[in-house]
Amino acid sequence: MFKHIFLGILMLTICACGGKEKQSESKDSTVIIAVNNGTYYVDSEGNHLFDVTADHVYAFSNGLARILHNGKWGFVDTKGEVVVPCNYDDAMDFSEGLAPVGQGEKYGYIDTKGRLVVPFIFDFAMPFSEGLARVRQGDEDTGKWGFINTNGEVVIPCIYNWADDFSEGLAMVVVSGYGYINTKGELVVPCMYNDANPFSEGLACVSKIGRDENGRYGYINTKGEEVIPCIYKESDWSFPEGLARVCQNGKWVFINTKGEETIPCIYDDYNPFSEGLARVSQGDWNNRKYGYIDTKGRTVVPCVYDDAQDFSEGLARVKQNGKYGYINTKGRIVIPCVYDRAGDFKDGLAEVTLILGSNRGDRTNYIINREGIGIIAGSLGDTYWSEVEE
Repeated sequence: MFKHIFLGILMLTICACGGKEKQSESKDSTVIIAVNNGTYYVDSEGNHLFDVTADHVYAFSNGLARILHNGKWGFVDTKGEVVVPCNYDDAMDFSEGLAPVGQGEKYGYIDTKGRLVVPFIFDFAMPFSEGLARVRQGDEDTGKWGFINTNGEVVIPCIYNWADDFSEGLAMVVVSGYGYINTKGELVVPCMYNDANPFSEGLACVSKIGRDENGRYGYINTKGEEVIPCIYKESDWSFPEGLARVCQNGKWVFINTKGEETIPCIYDDYNPFSEGLARVSQGDWNNRKYGYIDTKGRTVVPCVYDDAQDFSEGLARVKQNGKYGYINTKGRIVIPCVYDRAGDFKDGLAEVTLILGSNRGDRTNYIINREGIGIIAGSLGDTYWSEVEE
């Protein structure tokens, strides 16, 4: 019965889509379908690749995927071979060829062969970023943070109350306030802010101490110079596609990296830009409708949808009459609104859910491609997909 209903919906989808649109090339991907307490992998066409004995599996990173089995962590490669046995109490994804792992109360790092290259001497550890990794010495409440290199050498002492990953050569650190250090551990922006964010495109969103109880937000450059004044009640921490949302007097507008207002406020709410379009909405929360504008502020998709999400790979999921489907960047519905749940597209695939009957537990998950054609059903467990890095 499920199969017949799903095939009927697929025929509706194919008829509504019309001709195929030209697709951009995407990287090879592996879809991970969780079935009961085991998992198996399929490729983007639904072909079975291999089985994995695990309770949970996670996305591939540096050619390896974390798995959790009987409370212990390990890693498998893209052939399904266990290259790191499930012996660890904690593990994070590989980054720059190393992964933090925990044993007992301590953390160290392993390489992609499973060899321990940094001993278990830290109380917590994070993945590498720009050649350095955050580590903590001491407990969660009173411990101090510093950085190690890929040889496990502490190159920036554990003296900070908190530290973030390096981004564009600078890392946010906390002493009495927020500031930034460089990869040599030199304080290049004093710890004078009551909030701060990572650098992106040469700018970082910060909040000054003393403006009011919540502070006011603006942007500094990598020299610590305030290039956009701290005058906004709220703001985005980055400039996707050269534009950031800022809120003043209860209204959101967009500014560019020079602080110039580029899109005036005519909608009740804005979201950040994604693939050249930003989600906007109008109306009170009980009757709100969603649409999209371009980077010039022009309405591309009118506010007619009951729900909408950001564009991903040229498609955005929208809700109409209680069901989800997908539109393209021109606002045309290319996959009809027939699903009870829907996820964003990644590597040409998206997860959708059909609830068949009055019982919400009687549901089936499917992976569909950009044409809305289902390649595999995964009704017995959660469905995940991940990029395989060759």
